[in-house]
Amino acid sequence: MNDERLTVARTADETDGPPPEPDRPEAPESAPVRKRRRGPGPFTLLVVPALVTFTGVAAFLALGGLPDPWPDDSEAKPSTGADVDPSYVPWLRKAASACTVLEPSVLAAQIDQLSGWSDDSDALSGQKGIAAFTDSEWRTWGKDDDGNGHASPRDPADAIMALGRRDCSLAEKVTELRTEGRVNGDLVELTLAAYATGPDAVTEAGRVPAEAKTYLDEVQALLPRYEALDREDSGGAGGPAGALLTAPVTPLTVTSPYGSREHPLTGVTKLHTGVDFAAPQGAQVVAARRGRVVFAALTSAYGNRIVIDHGTIQGKRVETTYSHLSSLDVAVGRTVEAGTPIGRVGSTGLSTGPHLHFEVILDGYYTDPGPWLTT
Repeated sequence: MNDERLTVARTADETDGPPPEPDRPEAPESAPVRKRRRGPGPFTLLVVPALVTFTGVAAFLALGGLPDPWPDDSEAKPSTGADVDPSYVPWLRKAASACTVLEPSVLAAQIDQLSGWSDDSDALSGQKGIAAFTDSEWRTWGKDDDGNGHASPRDPADAIMALGRRDCSLAEKVTELRTEGRVNGDLVELTLAAYATGPDAVTEAGRVPAEAKTYLDEVQALLPRYEALDREDSGGAGGPAGALLTAPVTPLTVTSPYGSREHPLTGVTKLHTGVDFAAPQGAQVVAARRGRVVFAALTSAYGNRIVIDHGTIQGKRVETTYSHLSSLDVAVGRTVEAGTPIGRVGSTGLSTGPHLHFEVILDGYYTDPGPWLTT
């Protein structure tokens, strides 16, 4: 009820008509005594074939010629994973699978930005390996992930897995902050910002801080070339979702719609980030769509709160939230279907009485739940 808004060819010059024919060689002057040549002269043997070859090659190139094995990077589209050693790909996918926020392309783009896939050390910063870990950072995140007997930031497999652990830890922190309504924005962007400036800077700014913008822009510019690394979505909780949500309580009696309002307890005018539905204490609350529970706990403002990740709709991630519950009947990690009981209506947190505060979060930003709900 007092939530704040969560505000990531070459061109061919074709020549019309056939190529010009080479000039026919004129017969050289003959010696006075010999009127007849016994064979072609030097001009015919050397110059004419060269002219024919030259014009033929010129015509071939004008029509496109052979593909350039080294295209101009300034004009060519970004390659798709072309800069990644094939032996790194399984490690990128394994590292990204440790949390739902990351994709292999994000890790690859980070490494490209950090080191350009070079394991040279930075003498000034002390960074080592393709993921640019300092010694102190490595002591926290480094492990012998490939089982070769030693953990080293110069070992690409170890470095990739360590970067994945670090990013997933940051993703967990910013996810919690966003779920509690303390920060605003896309989880991947918030994670990258936390990597660049630390979680405290993100928390203080309430969004991606200005000092992280350059790093974020550079990583995002590199993402397209690594998109082919991303695993296929197998459906389910992370798969494509439908266009509508079912009612989380019945009947849907709106007592406070989405939009700007004066908070009934604090008196502060701000965005009401969801819809309040009237319901008696203990009434059943159900999942609005199939998905995976990503948060289920007591918070200071929302009271007992559940957040369900429903996957993507037209490339945008959709989550629903259920707040002020009197009980939590599901745990984090559980997959639920539309209509699955998840809790009971209550008045926990900052609330004036029993009701359900219901929200729809689209790609990290609150949106009006009304159009999403079937009536």
